[in-house]
Amino acid sequence: MRIDILTVVPELLESPFNHSIIKRGRDKGMVEIYVHNIRDFSTDKHKKTDDYAFSGGAGMVMTIQPIEAAIEYLKSQREYDEIIYTSPDGEQFTQGIANQLSLKNNIMILCGHYKGVDQRIRDHFITREISIGDYVLTGGELAAAVMTDSIVRLIPGVISDETSALTDSFQDNLLSPPVYTRPADYKGLKVPEVLLSGNDKKINDWKEKQAYERTKKLRPDLLDEKN
Repeated sequence: MRIDILTVVPELLESPFNHSIIKRGRDKGMVEIYVHNIRDFSTDKHKKTDDYAFSGGAGMVMTIQPIEAAIEYLKSQREYDEIIYTSPDGEQFTQGIANQLSLKNNIMILCGHYKGVDQRIRDHFITREISIGDYVLTGGELAAAVMTDSIVRLIPGVISDETSALTDSFQDNLLSPPVYTRPADYKGLKVPEVLLSGNDKKINDWKEKQAYERTKKLRPDLLDEKN
C-alpha cells in the first residue's frame, strides 16, 4: 500500500509515522507513506496557499491552484483508489471504513486547513470526504494521522499477531470484552475464574457475553446498527 498525504504543515506528521506499528510496517516494506508540502506546488512567488473567501467573513480558504497541481502531479505517477479530504462535515470514520481502505493499493489524503479548501477541489478532485468526529481541528493533519494508523495496522503482517486486529472493538459492531493479565490475584483483586479454567468454550462464551453486555451499557447504538 502507498499513502500520499498533502498538507501545508508537513512537520506535524513527522512523529506519528516514524514510531511504533506504522514505523514497523514501513520498515518491513508493507506500506509506503509520503508527505507532500502543498506550498511546493504553489506558483505564487511567496508560496502562498490561501486567500480570502469571495463571500467575505472571517478566516482564509486554501486556494485551488497548488492543490490541483499537487493532485495532478501525483495522479500522473500512479492511479489512486481514493482521494480523501479530511473535513468535519465528511462521513464519520469507522472501523468498517478502515477495513475497506486497508484493502486499497494507493490512497491520497488532502488535509484541510484554515476555513477549508476551495469547493471546486471537493467537487472535481475528491472521491471521498471523511471526518474523525463532530468537532473542528486546526487542520486535517491529525485526522490524516489517525486514519493512517487505523488503516496500516490492518495490513497483514504489520502486526505480528494478525488475529489481534480482527478482535478489536468495532470489528463486529461490538466493544471488546475486558482483558486481564498476570498476576491472577493482585492485593485481593482477582481475575475472573473462567479465564483461568483452560476451557476454551466457556472462555469464548464468557467473552461474547461480556462484549455484548459492555456494548449494551456503553454503546447501545452499535447494537442498533448490528440489527
